[in-house]
Amino acid sequence: MAEFFDALNEKHVAMIEKQPVFFVATAAADGRINLSPKGYDAFRVLSPTQVAYLDLGGSGNETHAHLMAPQEDAGRITVMFCNFDRPALILRLYGKGRPVLPQDAEWAALAENFTMMPGTRQIFVIDIDSIQTSCGWGIPFMSLEGERETLKKAHRQSDPAEWEAKMAGRTTSIDGLTTRATTRYIAGE
Repeated sequence: MAEFFDALNEKHVAMIEKQPVFFVATAAADGRINLSPKGYDAFRVLSPTQVAYLDLGGSGNETHAHLMAPQEDAGRITVMFCNFDRPALILRLYGKGRPVLPQDAEWAALAENFTMMPGTRQIFVIDIDSIQTSCGWGIPFMSLEGERETLKKAHRQSDPAEWEAKMAGRTTSIDGLTTRATTRYIAGE
């Protein structure tokens, strides 16, 4: 049975900290709904009503575009965690998100919450509106074999000037929405 909460409690935070993967969903007024799996040690609980995660450069920048879309309800985002162990549980965070890029004034203080990874292009900050838990009884048991290092390896091996030029060229989403490109390569590790 689903339960709603106004803020994260200790059990929610403990469950979040155990998960090796989470899912992020956003949507603009028109166009596609974006649903992305995220891994690595990239998620942080900043307070009972605010969370953030590191975003590495990859195939696109749809989350950024959706959160910044010029529409009345811009910024809508849902983050979902599934416990693939015991107890069966699904945890959803509903809120408003915004990207913080390395060139933004807020970056330095926010980045202190993370260990930077190669290819980090932004941090998404989410102010939580509500939290929902549900049973998760239909979710299978699964165990983590290991993280894929391919994305971090590719970023470690990339030339910083080439990476910045590539990111500078990514200023629109699949549906033509505007994004801001990072102006700085984050080497990490």
